[in-house]
Amino acid sequence: MSQHRSLRGSGKITVKRNVLKRFERVSLMQKRGEWKEDSRGLGLKKTKPEA
Repeated sequence: MSQHRSLRGSGKITVKRNVLKRFERVSLMQKRGEWKEDSRGLGLKKTKPEA
């Protein structure tokens, strides 16, 4: 069976996301030096994605 065209993923459209997942925020904070190894992953501060 073929898949309906509205259900297919569009590889052409890449949108810059303005919301990061928790693991992305932690890795970004590690790069910036704002993350301590004893820190928890809850209650993270807001971070803007790299442009």
